[in-house]
Amino acid sequence: MTKLNLSVAVGPYDRTRALIDGSVQIDGVNPSCMTLSPEEIFFRAFRHAEFDICELSLSSFTVKTAQGGGPYVGVPAFVSRAFRHTSIYVRTDRIKKPEDLKGKRVGVPEYQLTANVWARAILQDDYGVKPSDIQWVRGGIEDADRPEKISIKLPNDVKLEDAPAGKSISAMLAEGTIDAFIAPRPPSLPKNTPNIGWLFPDPVAAAKDYYKRTGVFPIMHIVGVRRTLAEQHPWLPGAVFKAFDQAKARALELLSDTSATKVTLPFIEERLAEAKSLMGEDFWSYGIEPARKTLESFFRHHHSQGLSSRLVTPEEMFHPGTHEAFKI
Repeated sequence: MTKLNLSVAVGPYDRTRALIDGSVQIDGVNPSCMTLSPEEIFFRAFRHAEFDICELSLSSFTVKTAQGGGPYVGVPAFVSRAFRHTSIYVRTDRIKKPEDLKGKRVGVPEYQLTANVWARAILQDDYGVKPSDIQWVRGGIEDADRPEKISIKLPNDVKLEDAPAGKSISAMLAEGTIDAFIAPRPPSLPKNTPNIGWLFPDPVAAAKDYYKRTGVFPIMHIVGVRRTLAEQHPWLPGAVFKAFDQAKARALELLSDTSATKVTLPFIEERLAEAKSLMGEDFWSYGIEPARKTLESFFRHHHSQGLSSRLVTPEEMFHPGTHEAFKI
């Protein structure tokens, strides 16, 4: 069989490195790999479908699935997962606890970003702060002209306004014209800007408590395969899933080899043991079934926040060829 020459766009993570350096192959594919930031990949994928295989925003993909589908089919390889207690920054001179956000102005780079869906879920479920309780202000973290990458229609009780022309939400937070900021990246601020910090002073403790109560490890990004390619080659999504799963397994194998630390950070061995103790050996699971609780929680919040026109299911989000795998 002649291999397919396909473009692959992903972030430069340890769990994608084996695909990027070629030590793990996608069956039947000759890849041309690009390592790009999530913002660039998502913009180019959802606006122009530029890649054959790529990392995708879970939220944006859920919007498209609820609308009947987009240019990609989903693969349940969760290349980005994160507890989003670290995503909420506040004016510490005004906001002392989550409930203080009621009636306040909160900046977001895009309302529908996956990190923001999870952060709003935390605020609503654990502290009773509903999206309708907040005045949302949309603007870029650094670039004031950042647009929403896909169009959304919000419920009537959700108040969303654009930041003033030429103003980023980072600048507005520093000035105090907004009270808080929720985003996957920290605000871009001058060094030692006063009165700005995390809403949760110990976000690791907050996240551990959240996981113990819910069993949810938030998913941020999935993998997509161009729909026309999946229709022409039904084996392709399954082959992509297999390769991403093997690359993740390779990353964990290397991380567990403590003869020489693979990450430029101390205490990795201890953190790895901590994660396994809290979340089990397969703490960064791929596939629908291990992640069902997390996926269903996300879809429920995504719909209740008015981002998806209907409640979607895990099975319809991902190509049938990825729903199960062979066993020996």
